[in-house]
Amino acid sequence: MAHTTKFNTDLTGKTALVTGGTKGIGKAIADELALAGARVIVSARNKPTGDSEHHFIAADLTKAEDATLLAREINEKFGGIDILINNVGGLTTPGGGFSTLTDKHWEDELQLNLIAAIRLDRELLPQMMTRKDTVIIHISSIAGRQALWNLNLAYAVSKAALNSYSKALSTELAAKGVRVLTVSPGATKTPPMEKFITDYASSQNIPEEEALAQLLKQTGGIPMGRMAEPEEVASLVRYLVSPAAGYLTGSIYAIDGGSLPVVS
Repeated sequence: MAHTTKFNTDLTGKTALVTGGTKGIGKAIADELALAGARVIVSARNKPTGDSEHHFIAADLTKAEDATLLAREINEKFGGIDILINNVGGLTTPGGGFSTLTDKHWEDELQLNLIAAIRLDRELLPQMMTRKDTVIIHISSIAGRQALWNLNLAYAVSKAALNSYSKALSTELAAKGVRVLTVSPGATKTPPMEKFITDYASSQNIPEEEALAQLLKQTGGIPMGRMAEPEEVASLVRYLVSPAAGYLTGSIYAIDGGSLPVVS
């Protein structure tokens, strides 16, 4: 008999953790999961300004002890989670190619964009496997598949490593009730992206509009003609963590307006 499912994206009764969940893509994801009915926990280094409907836990996930304390508080206060969104990350290293990058640059980028996710997965997975039907989403970047040597070399390498780790983890956990997926945004309207454009414009002594055009040209442009909104990334994440996507695991989903110039 054919197996049929309804397009169900309701998350009522689920508990989700979104790291880096106080601004940009992370905040949009947290808000979207809450709209879907989930109880949402967010973590970041600093408490967000203003009111938030989400439970906040301060954590610097580049520090192993903070990951341990975050997981402990979640398990004690909430009894664990069903959904983990590893969103924390960012481009922190200078451009200019290999000669500008020190060991410290490489280590910092790997800690932020790869090791932080690995250590938090390790802390939370034992509990997640007991619940079954749980989901981990790693927020990567199209840079992991299209590095720009003069702009984001270390960042791109760290995200490529995250992609590989996520795929391997999905294979290990597929029979244990945990789905693992990767979402790779392209250029998205977030505060870090705006700062990157501003800094690049300043370094080249050109207007920000010209800086953005130059940056997009290096990647081949965006066929849809605009950057993504954080809410569009969040919408994809909501679908992927929902029952409607119950047979999906191990895949990388680019959300880039068609900018990656590859078939797969």
